[in-house]
Amino acid sequence: MKNNHSNKTKVLVDCHVFDGKGQGTTTYLKGIYSELVQDENILFYLISFNPDILKSIFGHRENVIYLKYPSKNKFKRLLFDIPSIIKKHDIDFAHFQYIAPPIKTCKYIVTIHDVLFLDYPKFFPLAYRIKNKILFYLSAKKADYVLTVSDYSKERIKYHFNIQDVQVSPNAVDSAYFETYNKKEIQKIVFEKYSIKNYFLFVSRREPRKNHLNLLKSFVINGYFKKYQLVFIGTKDIQDPAFEKYFYDLSTEIKATVVFLEKVTFEELIYLTRAASISVYPSYAEGFGIPPLESIAANIPTICSNKTAMSEFDFLKYYLFDPNSIDDISLKIDFALSRFSVEEEIRAQVKSKYSWIISAKVLSNIFKNN
Repeated sequence: MKNNHSNKTKVLVDCHVFDGKGQGTTTYLKGIYSELVQDENILFYLISFNPDILKSIFGHRENVIYLKYPSKNKFKRLLFDIPSIIKKHDIDFAHFQYIAPPIKTCKYIVTIHDVLFLDYPKFFPLAYRIKNKILFYLSAKKADYVLTVSDYSKERIKYHFNIQDVQVSPNAVDSAYFETYNKKEIQKIVFEKYSIKNYFLFVSRREPRKNHLNLLKSFVINGYFKKYQLVFIGTKDIQDPAFEKYFYDLSTEIKATVVFLEKVTFEELIYLTRAASISVYPSYAEGFGIPPLESIAANIPTICSNKTAMSEFDFLKYYLFDPNSIDDISLKIDFALSRFSVEEEIRAQVKSKYSWIISAKVLSNIFKNN
């Protein structure tokens, strides 16, 4: 399968997710391939509609070739562009997120981050559920290797798609979050730019399953707004009528303490995380859940939902709560507010367990052993 002019394994990585708004898949690909491209025995073909973005992330290396999709149309990409590129460059492995092309001309690796829409259908539109159930299933069946990001997602994929061989290449925390910093200086910078201080932080795109509503209710019912602000970072993906109505009915005084931020850069997110009083992650369902680990790494007292993949964060112990219970959320908020930092034991576990080096090794072994 390999080109006669090179004995290197050739890996094509579909990076079209970098052309849109940032999401978990971009974090995943950035983290894993920033590690993998250091292996000069592998030739990487990274492809998107805007390869300049990829160059700014992965840099200029002799073993990395940047390719451009002719168009942003997903059907053209899957049906024509990718098969043609695989054939032209004699690719050995092609790595996709969730959905793979129907025409297969090399070994496929498909990472399915979660199948939450099958376990929690009420949080997803019907058309989304029908379409992705078919596409994810067909892609998983076609793949030579199926990956996911947590043990929870692994078991759900095996259950729904009847696939036994699923490997876990977990999400991880960027090392930048573990760096030391001067909190007062960071808080000053954040206040000057965003006019926020003494705030609860929730980092996640906005949709019903993320449970912004119960966090907002706790914030209001317990009168936290009298001393703190509540900062939501993330784009609105799916309408949440219950949240919108509750927020609309609040007084002008309370509304003024709730801040919505979108499209922040990686550097801005680190600053906003470091300046927070506490971090809260009340999601009902996740395939993984990176933000609470990032805030822990940044030494911010963090409380987190104990459902789905987040139940694997057992090292958080008494920082976990039932997202269905406003009382439990409030109790844990009060506990977090009594802390000024994260126990070093917890930070150490996050650092050792959630490393991109560990995740990259899963793919590295696939490339080297096949």
